[in-house]
Amino acid sequence: MSSFSSNLTLACSYHRSISEVCRRIGINRQQFNKYLNGQVHPSRHNMRRICDFIGVTESEMLMDESRFAQVIGLRRQPLDKPQLELPMFHLETLLARSSPVDRYEGYYFRYFYSFGNKGSIIRSLARIVVRDGRGYFKNVEVLRDPDTRRWIRTNKYQGVLFQLADRIQLFEYETMEMNSVTQMTLYPSYRSRLDYLLGIQTGGPTRRGRKPGASRVALEFLGTDISVPRAMRQTGLFHPDDPALRREIVEAIGNRIDPGAYVLEIDEP
Repeated sequence: MSSFSSNLTLACSYHRSISEVCRRIGINRQQFNKYLNGQVHPSRHNMRRICDFIGVTESEMLMDESRFAQVIGLRRQPLDKPQLELPMFHLETLLARSSPVDRYEGYYFRYFYSFGNKGSIIRSLARIVVRDGRGYFKNVEVLRDPDTRRWIRTNKYQGVLFQLADRIQLFEYETMEMNSVTQMTLYPSYRSRLDYLLGIQTGGPTRRGRKPGASRVALEFLGTDISVPRAMRQTGLFHPDDPALRREIVEAIGNRIDPGAYVLEIDEP
């Protein structure tokens, strides 16, 4: 039995009967049985109808059985609406529909052009942890002068992340002065070996002015067990041509708008 047919069988088990599922989707029961038995694969049109009914994407429907079981299990968890204020209930609704992010656990260098130090790239140390199926993000910026390497200041951030509609969404806030919020959207990685995640972030400088801005951002995976003090010593502000920075990452985070385009867009790495 294929992963699709196994996942379809599991999804149907959350409903009263196969007949009810067929009736609500609008697919003939005999044809649907062929999907369940792995005899045939649904057409693209029927696949879209099935995924819309179950509440998953096509890529999630083709996951291995254990990962799909985790996805469908999280989304079927009841939400305790009376105990939540309305905005938090909406956030819980999104989290309940999100995909697992456990493969992204670990430490990262985070790279982007500084909003408050023009022309300089920030390299900070970030960590993703997963607890009870939820992803959490922590980021520490130890800003050092790119020429003298003298300490300037430290910024600390915490937030949440989840994968929704084939994109990783991350929200963080600055924890020391609580005067800054950043929203980040990253491409997920489907390679066997995780290298770096690329996306876009919006926010603003924490100290200089109040102009909002957007920039490309990259998270370079370091591993799940690293020397944190050693990694922290490698953080700070850098000139773009600093040999300590990977050339492909510097190129990937360049904030360019192509001729004929009107918004900052990020192509997949």
